[in-house]
Amino acid sequence: MITDDTSPTSPTSSTTARRALLRGGMAGAVALGGAALGTAPASAATPAPGAGPRTTPRPGTAEAALRELAAGNRRWRTFRERHPDETPAVRRSLTAGQQPFALVLGCIDSRVPPELVFDQGLGDLMTVRSAGEVLDEAVLGSVAYGVLELDIPLVVVLGHQSCGAVKATVQADLNGTSLPRHIQYLADQITPYIDRTKEGDARVDSTIDANIRAVRSRLAAEPDLAAKISAGELAVVGARYELTTQLVHRIA
Repeated sequence: MITDDTSPTSPTSSTTARRALLRGGMAGAVALGGAALGTAPASAATPAPGAGPRTTPRPGTAEAALRELAAGNRRWRTFRERHPDETPAVRRSLTAGQQPFALVLGCIDSRVPPELVFDQGLGDLMTVRSAGEVLDEAVLGSVAYGVLELDIPLVVVLGHQSCGAVKATVQADLNGTSLPRHIQYLADQITPYIDRTKEGDARVDSTIDANIRAVRSRLAAEPDLAAKISAGELAVVGARYELTTQLVHRIA
């Protein structure tokens, strides 16, 4: 599906102190897993006894995470889902902390829940969802938290076929009309990526891909994330889910 490589490194003492301070200010973080998050990198984590189908360490590099997501999507589209990491043992272990191996920024569309289309379970993915994968400060902060505080090595910008936010944006642009206030904000973010070289459904389809690329590029250009990418500790990739085939494939 999608390939990249990373090699996360141990955090510095100053980074550890900053993380401890941030976690102390987040509701429930101290009680539920502030210490556990810093005990071991994701690549060293092993499932709890009786944890279910997962028998290998959680992916600790982007390349390994991509392989895991591809395998999960293959199970999903062939109706062989495992629904992993939902057992009582896993639920108990997660009260001590979390080590998600990937962050998926996806659309709010009810047909594209990342945990299902990648066949992952509790504690496996951190998900951030906004209509059309539109970025704002809350979304950027959520992505940054996953990467900088949890050492997640992979961010996937996941768009999808027949995206309603993109359709509405393209239609409003064609008609020269405005959308309701908060929806117009979404359209304003997507409009620069409308592919006016195409018509009809092809315009919508091409704009979906262009929007995925733009969001991916914007995330990769964020200074904190760009530093992680340059250090080989993070990959940010674009991907698309096809409603007709249930396939997730990379958008270059």
